Amino acid sequence: MHLSQLKSGGVICRLGAEARLLPGLKSVYELAGLAVAAGARLADLLPEGGEPVDLAALAAADRLDVPLRHPEPARMHLCGTGLTHLGSAATRDSMHAKPEAQLTDSMKMFRMGLEGGKPEAGSPGVQPEWFYKGPGSEAVAPGDPLISPGFALDGGEEPEIAGFYLIGPDGTPNRVGFALANEFSDHATEKINYLYLAHSKLRPASFGPELLVGDLPRHIEGRSRILRDGAAIFDQPFLSGEDNMSHSIANLEHHHFKYAPFRRPGDLHVHMFGTATLSFAAGIAPRSGDVFEISSPAFGLPLRNPLQTAPDAGFVATRVL
Repeated sequence: MHLSQLKSGGVICRLGAEARLLPGLKSVYELAGLAVAAGARLADLLPEGGEPVDLAALAAADRLDVPLRHPEPARMHLCGTGLTHLGSAATRDSMHAKPEAQLTDSMKMFRMGLEGGKPEAGSPGVQPEWFYKGPGSEAVAPGDPLISPGFALDGGEEPEIAGFYLIGPDGTPNRVGFALANEFSDHATEKINYLYLAHSKLRPASFGPELLVGDLPRHIEGRSRILRDGAAIFDQPFLSGEDNMSHSIANLEHHHFKYAPFRRPGDLHVHMFGTATLSFAAGIAPRSGDVFEISSPAFGLPLRNPLQTAPDAGFVATRVL
């Protein structure tokens, strides 16, 4: 089952090839809240009926939003983990290589994940790298531009899977579903120094168009492309799912939600699980007007966003009160 959300309000459910607009629901957040309150599964609360819709046509018209938003953007948290996928360390290691065959911090952390990232069920394993991207205002809808700030050195894609979580009244994280994500980052800034990673991640990210409800497939095959004037300048497959990861999803979830501030009732969390495929590693420098396209059959419609560069705002001065 897949869920989508209209920018104008309304929830679409797709089962197989058939999609319908669910009557009486304004948002997936509303539906998730009902499920949490009832202690029920989302599928058990779907209203019957509803008019059929052409989901692909709605996406082409840029009418689909991020599949799940919080009505208060400041209570929606975009976060993620890196070095979680088999092969991901090679790309990162090339950015921060040290002489004389010394292991970089990236490779050390990746090896820690290989050795302890998939513990027995119910037990915590080694903690992953973690980063913060911003509040819900930085969640970009499919079709809308990913805006790179004027001071950025680069604006590049990261094809990932993201989990969406609503915190219940008792502080329990409730996983609503998974969606395609473009964890848009500034890799040129990160390459200068590993300690600039936090700066490089403070960028918008896009999600959707569809939310996969239920368990994440263990093996996911996808494709990441960059289109320039309609032609692909980058086209590579990517793999995800636990069979292709050095950490289990449960371990990544535990190490995010073990922090009490991330279990505040009513908050919404979007957690990106990492990738091993980057156009930056292939020497590609995206520019304004290029279109990022991330797709995977398991998630339905592809996620497409054009790149846009904002003018440089110059020096930001504070005002003394």
